[in-house]
Order: sequence, then C-alpha cells, then structure tokens
Amino acid sequence: MRAPLYTPEERRRRDSTRWTLVQGLLAPIQFLVFLISLGLVLYSLRTGHGTAAADLSVVAKTLTLYTIMITGAIWEKVVFGRWLFVPAFFWEDVFSMLVLALHTAYLAMLFGPIGTFEQRMLVALAGYAAYLINAGQFLLKLRAARLDMAREDQARTERGQADRATDGSTSADPGHPNPGQSVLAAPAG
Repeated sequence: MRAPLYTPEERRRRDSTRWTLVQGLLAPIQFLVFLISLGLVLYSLRTGHGTAAADLSVVAKTLTLYTIMITGAIWEKVVFGRWLFVPAFFWEDVFSMLVLALHTAYLAMLFGPIGTFEQRMLVALAGYAAYLINAGQFLLKLRAARLDMAREDQARTERGQADRATDGSTSADPGHPNPGQSVLAAPAG
C-alpha cells in the first residue's frame, strides 16, 4: 500500500486554504475553455475558416493554463511549504512544465510570427494532448486523496468499535449514559 497523499497537517492546510477552492473552480473552467478551443481549432484546420477565432481561443486556453499554474504553485506552497515539485505531485508538476512549454511555444509562433497557421495549430494540439494527460494525472491524484480519506474513516470506525468492545460498551454512542442499554429502550422505572 502506498503512503497517504497528505499528512494530517497538510490535509488541514489543504482544507483551510482558499487556494483549494480557487483550484477547484479553475480546473473545470479551464476544461470548458479547452473544449471550446479544441472545437474551434479542429474546425479551422478542417475548413480553413475561423482561424482568428481559433487563435483567440488558444490564447484564452493558454491564459487559463498560466492562471491555474500560478495559483497551483501558491496552493502547493501553502499546503506543502514548497512552490512546485513536492513529492506528492512531482510527476504532475513535471508534466505540467511540458504543457506550459507547448502552450508557450504556440504563443511564440503566434506573436513571432513563426510558421504557418497549420503548424501553429499542430503545436496547440500537441499542448492540448499533453494537457489531457496532465489533467488525467491530477484526476488520479484526486481519486487517491478520496480513497485515503475513506481508508482513514474506515480505520477510525474500526478503532472506535474495538475501543467500545474492550470497555464492554454495546452502544454506538460512547456518550450514552448506560452503554448496555439501547437508546430507544424506555428507562426502567
């Protein structure tokens, strides 16, 4: 079994920082921008029309990527004490650098101007493919964090049951005044 993604203190910092919410909001926004842009890029490559809209959409996608990368680095600093490349997210951050490099190369081609529209769009599509892989990495980490929490909840429940069994308690409520008596039972009287 692998080590948990977060220590208890890191989890506390993760759950208490506003940067977690920022990341949670930016990720689906970036994905929506990606989907719209992907459609525009593919349409313009297929038809030759809408090239300006395709370029504008890739710029918008790149700006959302830069935003989520900057806020993500801040999140890592708050939660883990380092700006990037923390052990828990090392490979996700490494791959994020490739995503950033491809999106930045697209901008250099656009404003350079370097290459043809088609070449520029191919670089954008390579960046989009890398983004999808990177998004998959982060989704797997989110799943791992949820599994860690479920495993910890299960362990707490089992410890609580074991503690009640060793002290003779049969009540699920350790604060019940008469642990051997059902909460629903009428008091003797």
